[in-house]
Amino acid sequence: MRLSYPTNIKIIKVPCTGRVDVMYLLKAFQNGADGVYVAGCMEGDCHYLTGNLRARKRIEYVKKILDETGVGGDRLEMYNMSAAQGPRFVEVAEEMAERIKNMGPNPAKKNLT
Repeated sequence: MRLSYPTNIKIIKVPCTGRVDVMYLLKAFQNGADGVYVAGCMEGDCHYLTGNLRARKRIEYVKKILDETGVGGDRLEMYNMSAAQGPRFVEVAEEMAERIKNMGPNPAKKNLT
């Protein structure tokens, strides 16, 4: 089954969402990303035991930082889904693309030029 998602979504694969570091997330916004979402395995089903739980805490921490800096924590989200949920992945991609479109460009982009 071939599923298509918005073309402005860039996928970066990692072995586990537990490998997603706070600095990677902040760097994405610093480099001009309008939004980021992390798709991790279902809670309780992490191959690396607690990777997705650690990722969830990091996401919440970065959301607070984004709110405090004026970028907006709503530009970052984490979703849990299994590898078998391709249609759910597409649904989330479309949802995030629409959310970011409604929010407009990353305010930090102004400082990049």
